[in-house]
Amino acid sequence: MSAAKRSAGLLLYRIIRTEGGERDAEVLIGHMGGPFWSGREAAAWSVPKGEYEPAEEPAAAARREFEEELGLPVPDGPWVPLGEARQSGGKTVTVWAVEADLDPALAVPGTFTMEWPRGSGVRQEFPEMDRFAWCTPMEAAERLVAGQRVFVDRLRARLRDGDVPSEP
Repeated sequence: MSAAKRSAGLLLYRIIRTEGGERDAEVLIGHMGGPFWSGREAAAWSVPKGEYEPAEEPAAAARREFEEELGLPVPDGPWVPLGEARQSGGKTVTVWAVEADLDPALAVPGTFTMEWPRGSGVRQEFPEMDRFAWCTPMEAAERLVAGQRVFVDRLRARLRDGDVPSEP
């Protein structure tokens, strides 16, 4: 029996003020690329993340995957640990948040190759994530895959509680 798959990622956030003057955050998420996600919006977005092997440190995997999926270096700043969450498919995802104001238009997504259409023998290349956007927590709740919404909730709770960020 193989070990359960694990992923790690980084959720960028920037501080905003709500209409009521409350302090909140917007988060940067990516729309999953490839033909399966084409034309979908609801539950078709993700935190930039990826799988890693048991010998790799999760924080190193989160950094590597961010750079691969966005084609940009990880912004400087303290990492806020948001913990783990088990996804519906059984994968465990570990996420950190980093405060930064990155321009999504600068992203140059990494790609993957797969046979498409399935059974055709034709291999095509697709972006891992085909676009990125800053979202309010309400927008992120609609767009993110269900198992990742908890990370936005945890980030908001940490910000509300005034927790001090820590390095990974």
